[in-house]
Amino acid sequence: MRRRAAAMGLPGLHLHDLRHTGNMFAAESGAGLKDLMARMGHDNVRAAMIYQHAVRGADEVITDAINRRLETRDDGQQDEAPTG
Repeated sequence: MRRRAAAMGLPGLHLHDLRHTGNMFAAESGAGLKDLMARMGHDNVRAAMIYQHAVRGADEVITDAINRRLETRDDGQQDEAPTG
C-alpha cells in the first residue's frame, strides 16, 4: 500500500484513512447509527457516534427548516397545543 500511495503522489496515505473517509461520507449522507455500525463492522455504538457527532451540521439544517416553516405561515395564528 505504501508504494502504491507514493506512486499516486500520496505518501503517508493509509488504508485506514480511506475507511475513515468512507465512514464520514456515509454519516454525511444521513446514515443512522445501525447503518454506520454495520458498514464499519462494529457492534458498539461508540465508534459510529464519533462519525455522527462530526457531522452534526444536520442540527442546523433541521433548525433552519423549522424556522422557514414558521416564517412562511400565512394565517398568522399559533398552532394548537399538542393533545398528548
